[in-house]
Amino acid sequence: MKKKIEILAPAKDLIQGIAAINSGADAVYIGAPQFGARSNATNSIEDVAELVKYAHLFNAQVFVVVNTILYDNELETCRQMIWKLYEIGVDALIVQDMSIMEMDIPPIVLHASTQTNNRDPHKIKFLKDAGMKRVVLARELNLHQIKEISETSDVELEFFVTGALCVSFSGNCYMSVANGERSANRGSCAQNCRLPYNLIDGHGETLIKNSHLLSIKDFDVSDQIPNLIEAGICSFKIEGRLKDIVYVKNNVSYLRQKLDAFLQGEGREKYTKASSGNCTYTFDSSLDRSFNRG
Repeated sequence: MKKKIEILAPAKDLIQGIAAINSGADAVYIGAPQFGARSNATNSIEDVAELVKYAHLFNAQVFVVVNTILYDNELETCRQMIWKLYEIGVDALIVQDMSIMEMDIPPIVLHASTQTNNRDPHKIKFLKDAGMKRVVLARELNLHQIKEISETSDVELEFFVTGALCVSFSGNCYMSVANGERSANRGSCAQNCRLPYNLIDGHGETLIKNSHLLSIKDFDVSDQIPNLIEAGICSFKIEGRLKDIVYVKNNVSYLRQKLDAFLQGEGREKYTKASSGNCTYTFDSSLDRSFNRG
C-alpha cells in the first residue's frame, strides 16, 4: 500500500479553513474556543463542525489545537470541550499538556504538538508509547536527525515546511512571560525576540545598536520535500494561524504543485496524496494581460 503524504494548512477561522481545502490542503489545523497556542485565533464549536463537514467531502481532515499548558482549574472545561470536538467528528487533537492523557476523554486521535519539544528518538518513543499517533517535530532538526527518529519509531512524523522560526526551541521559551507575564505556553507570546536590541560587551561598550539580534529569518524547505519524505515525514505543515487568507491560499497552492510533481513523478510507486479533492490553478502572468508594466 502506498504511503499517504499530506499538506497541512493553518486555518484562522472557518473561511480560511475552507479556502485552504479549496487550494489543495489535505488537512487543516484550527483553534477551538480555548486552549490553543494562538489566543487570537479561537473558533466556536459550531464553526469547527462546519469545517469538519466540508473537509470530509474531500476526505480531508481537521485537526484542532489544544496545545497550551493547562491549569488545574481548567482541566474539566478542557475535558468537556474535547468531548464536544469528538462528537462533531474532529479527526485529531494537537496537544502539549500531558494531563490530557490522564483525562476521561473519548477515543480521539492525539498528535504531540511541537510545543512538547520533539527533537530526539527517546522523546518520540516516549510520546508514542504514551498514546500519540503523530509527533510534530522541532523545526530545527536536519535530515539526518529526522531519519534517525523515523528509523527508531513507527509513529507518524509531521514537519513544518514554511513559516516563522523562533530563536528558542518550541515549548522551552520563557522570554515573553519573564518580560511581561505573557506566556508563550499559554497562547499569548509577546514575541519579544522580534524586537531590536543593543549588544553590549562586559565593559559597557555598545557593539551593535538597535538591531534584530534574536529575530531569525522565516524558513522555507519546500525544495527538500522529496528528501524529507524519504527521511520519514508524512505531513508537511504550513505555519501561520494568524496569517491572512491570501498567505494561506498562496502557500497551499504552491506546495500542492510542488508535492504533486513528486507524487506523479519519482514518488509515484511508493507515495500518494492524502485527500481526494483536485484543484485547478488558473493564474497567468502573461505580460499582455497585465496592467503594471508601465
